Amino acid sequence: MPQKLRCQVTEIIDHGEKVYSLTLSPTRLVPRFLPGQFLHLALDEYNPGDFWPDSRVFSIASTPAERDLLRITYAVKGQFTTRMESELHPGAHVWVKLPYGEFTVSTEASVCLLAGGTGVTAFTAFLAGLASDYPHPVYLFYGARRPDLLIYRPLVESAAARCPNLHPYFLAEEGEAPGCTSDRINLDLVWQTLPDPQAVIYYLSGPPIMIKTLSDALAERHIPATKILTDAWE
Repeated sequence: MPQKLRCQVTEIIDHGEKVYSLTLSPTRLVPRFLPGQFLHLALDEYNPGDFWPDSRVFSIASTPAERDLLRITYAVKGQFTTRMESELHPGAHVWVKLPYGEFTVSTEASVCLLAGGTGVTAFTAFLAGLASDYPHPVYLFYGARRPDLLIYRPLVESAAARCPNLHPYFLAEEGEAPGCTSDRINLDLVWQTLPDPQAVIYYLSGPPIMIKTLSDALAERHIPATKILTDAWE
């Protein structure tokens, strides 16, 4: 059952281009959740028994093992995230309720993860938990507008160094960086890279236009709908 927690903002990282990461310290242990699940975050005070205030959903970027903190990453895109940017500071308090969602990566098959921008946070807990003996191939295509906005690249590279079955590919639409392809996520690249593109399950997380474009393109390549899973809460 989802639980409601009051949290204190303990850290704010400004990544530039109005992208931020927040670390939240809850008043009690975070309830158990699965990698890929999300939380609701409210800026206004909540009194138990009252109606839940206006909130937005964010993928939980921290791992289930980190029960003394929560981490999210967001881009400023509308009124709510504009409020977050202007009102939140270390020491501020927010309310969250969690866990929600069924966007969990299968551990029983080969998978291809397509992550655009902050959408990668739907996969960070899964990637951070990959063991060295993980038995199935995991292909990750992680794209952003610029290389410096691939903010979870260090986490991905650490996971890949530990887990031989993780195969990451980094892409940026603008600019150049070592180990980063100058392009956006596209299926031509995926098809050139995967040994058998028809044999994997696809997970898509990112801006709505990216999800729609790639979902349509996968369907055109005869990937069954049951093998195309999207993180579509935006």
